[in-house]
Amino acid sequence: MEAYLWDWANLLMRWFHVIVGIAWIGASFYFVMLDNSIRPSKKEKDKARGVHGELWAVHGGGFYHSQKFLTGPKDEPLSDNLHWSIWEAYSTWLSGMGLMFIIYWVGAKAYLIDAEVMDLTSTQAITISIGFIAFSWIIYDQLCRLLEGKDKILAASVFVLIMICDYALFKIFSARAAFIHVGAIMGTMMVANVAIRIIPGQRKMVAQIRNGEPVDGRYGMIGKQRSVHNTYFTLPVLFIMISTHYPMTFSHEKGWLVLGVIMLAGVFIRQFFVLKHQGKKVWAYPAIGVLLLFTVILALSPNMYKPLSVGAGETPIGHVTDADALAIVQTRCAMCHAAKPNYPGFYSAPKGVLLETAAHLQQHAPIIASSVASKYMPLANLSKITDRERAQIAKWFAER
Repeated sequence: MEAYLWDWANLLMRWFHVIVGIAWIGASFYFVMLDNSIRPSKKEKDKARGVHGELWAVHGGGFYHSQKFLTGPKDEPLSDNLHWSIWEAYSTWLSGMGLMFIIYWVGAKAYLIDAEVMDLTSTQAITISIGFIAFSWIIYDQLCRLLEGKDKILAASVFVLIMICDYALFKIFSARAAFIHVGAIMGTMMVANVAIRIIPGQRKMVAQIRNGEPVDGRYGMIGKQRSVHNTYFTLPVLFIMISTHYPMTFSHEKGWLVLGVIMLAGVFIRQFFVLKHQGKKVWAYPAIGVLLLFTVILALSPNMYKPLSVGAGETPIGHVTDADALAIVQTRCAMCHAAKPNYPGFYSAPKGVLLETAAHLQQHAPIIASSVASKYMPLANLSKITDRERAQIAKWFAER
């Protein structure tokens, strides 16, 4: 019953995370589009009011007129009906950390720790997890302060920081956990940008406007910088969110590099749309992004058709029968992939995949071969499958 309730908590938290994530990303994308699409006002009276730019739009049967003021309107009060985009960011991060707690901290032994990578206790692993997420933000924030006004150098430095975290996490946690932690680090940078830099700066500007004081435009510049960072983080974070369902991405021995290339592809693709809002269509950016993705796809071509080599001094693997393969699967996989799993924490077969009979073996042969060959399964190698048994499964599939 406990595992069943945790699964419901996982499902409902994930649902909530997707809903508020859509709201946050939608708002972020809209305002980036708006900021890059505004054009100088043609009316002198608008310019006199402090209008920096405007955009006319049509949607849902109506016409909308948006105007941007860098430091608020001149010679008129700032509206009391001021909309703030806050809850979308905070709710997304809180629900994301809720999923981190439910899946990777409560289930640390199965999902966070891989003893073959680093043999950690649950307490050690969770402490390292929290430390990476927190300290990465601190380093990022200091980089932004140190390199203020040097946007290109800052962008390169932030990418290097994320790649260092990416590489280090793959040397500490399971591959799947490493992927999701990179996403959590970037997501934390995004929400901290909102909570610690953007919103407080905007509140100070609002207070200055309403008090009739000179408005410090630097707060707006900092907010704009952090908002731009957030928009480039978005596509990589979204990819990481969905990639955990596809072990072909994170189970590669150089999964950290795979993730780095895919994140870079997302940045190039996002850059195309940012420039497009400014009236510039630089097709080289999406072309580079797609080329990087195709390069990854080719590099990750499955090796499940090629039997894995056996260790030095071991007897070569002969013909592997269906019965041989079934015996391995029943010993190493069926503890979880059964109608009634006997492994603690599982009350039903993961993803509904049963591996108890010869019919199940034939039905799921490609999934078995790819998951075993990539070492994604068994999770954290909890059943202690050997490299020889993995090689036997690979040969069995190749000879089918």
